[in-house]
Amino acid sequence: MDSIIDRRVFFKIAATGVAGYFTSPMRIFAQTVTSDSQAKILGTARSCIYILLPGAPSQIDTFDLRVGSWTPQNFAPETINGIDWPNGLLPNLGAQFSQNQFSIIRSCQSTALVHPLLQNWNQIARNPISATGKIAPNIGSVVALELESQRKSGQKLPGFLSLNGGGSLAGPGYFSGKYAPFDVAPSAAGLANLSNPDGQAVFTARYNMLVAADAALRTLPSPYGTAVEEMADFYSSARTMMYDPAITNVFRFSTADQQKYGNNAFGNACVTARNVIAADLGTRYIQITLGGWDNHQNIYAANAGIYRPAGQLDVGLGNLIADLAAMPGSGGGTKLDETLIVVKGEFGRTVGNITDRQGRDHYFVHSTLIAGGGVRGGRALGKTTPDAFYVDDPGWSEQRPVYAEDIAATIYSALGINYTTVRHDDPLGRGFEYIPTTTGYPGKPIEELFR
Repeated sequence: MDSIIDRRVFFKIAATGVAGYFTSPMRIFAQTVTSDSQAKILGTARSCIYILLPGAPSQIDTFDLRVGSWTPQNFAPETINGIDWPNGLLPNLGAQFSQNQFSIIRSCQSTALVHPLLQNWNQIARNPISATGKIAPNIGSVVALELESQRKSGQKLPGFLSLNGGGSLAGPGYFSGKYAPFDVAPSAAGLANLSNPDGQAVFTARYNMLVAADAALRTLPSPYGTAVEEMADFYSSARTMMYDPAITNVFRFSTADQQKYGNNAFGNACVTARNVIAADLGTRYIQITLGGWDNHQNIYAANAGIYRPAGQLDVGLGNLIADLAAMPGSGGGTKLDETLIVVKGEFGRTVGNITDRQGRDHYFVHSTLIAGGGVRGGRALGKTTPDAFYVDDPGWSEQRPVYAEDIAATIYSALGINYTTVRHDDPLGRGFEYIPTTTGYPGKPIEELFR
């Protein structure tokens, strides 16, 4: 893979006052695009927040609750909208579900049980070790590219923002670095390095010197191809974010908000996502990462095991949904109506009694929470067998389990993007499909969620 340099590199350079230029072996190809005009494009959302839960939550303790001898008493199971819910574990989300603010897909199934493989698979909508998997961009990079033409004057944030991405974050693949995830670890103090310690005047003078020094290289034909132009775009895009109060304010939040959202890294990310959606400064896809779900042992240990990540998810996501639902949208509805929220682990965990290590191991069947963006809330789509071992009723028109490719197709369709698109600009020269059609279960949008 060719290397990608993101905007953080620019900020680090600007903050230290170092001048210079970079070249990167990025490639650009003649672009032609084909797609199926009969694809179902829903166009119900403007933005997407994708919450990845690395480690894989136990579905029978969360979104597909099965009450048994293993169920801790403090889970306090209740029936909400006709389904069992762990109201002691997820009370805030239980309240949102009772208000029909989200739905659950209980018929999801993975194709493998390896953490890094499936974490990547869920982000790129294909097998990472396949031919195109090795060049595939994150869904967020596709969204950023496809919706770039809708960017308005003054919208300075990157199209794809990652919060707490860490090592599980998939990058832009073969796409230009312009569509790479801008990865941030949010804090109440805001985004670091948006100003130069020597002042704006000194920074501007040094930046102008850099532009002048690079001017000759930007005159094509260049021995570096288009790489210098791409890096110039990086610099100019990042520079517009500096010394801008609107950008600064998006990444800052009050102590009260920090406490409200849980006073932890995930809560901080949810506050930031709320601010980014409210500000509407060009970001159309936000990915948030919340790990800690790999509970092979001591899953019900007090103040640990599943309780720690579940508590963070409940408070952070519950408040994010509530706040977006209270914000007026641009089309007469709310910000939640305009924002598709997808919450998903890479696979599920074993069902029934816990193991000898007091935990749950890897399992194929799992669940996904999906909210906003035109989704009809308060429902469970699909169901598993009474023992939760298998998908009993897929709950949608394809009459099969829901795969990662289907979730990706649903995201694209909701955002008005044709999921059948094939780009003929890939370095393999074989055509890059947004959703692969050669897997035996080509991804389809789950239309039933929106009916």
